[in-house]
Amino acid sequence: MNKLMLAFALSTLVLPAWAKKSCDELKTEIAAKMEAKGVKGAQLDIVASDEVKDQKVVGSCEGGAKKITYKKG
Repeated sequence: MNKLMLAFALSTLVLPAWAKKSCDELKTEIAAKMEAKGVKGAQLDIVASDEVKDQKVVGSCEGGAKKITYKKG
């Protein structure tokens, strides 16, 4: 029983590394959360991390290589 518990605990630590979301999927989820909170007309863009200037970053994907930025619509 202890080995089973250990295996479960280890799998929950490793699973998030395998189950990475795509940038488009994450962008869709963020947009839905913003709309649920009453934010209308938000413009979300996926940009390379080194291209982020003065935008507000609301998410990160592809291991930090890309950022999801927000601008009022």
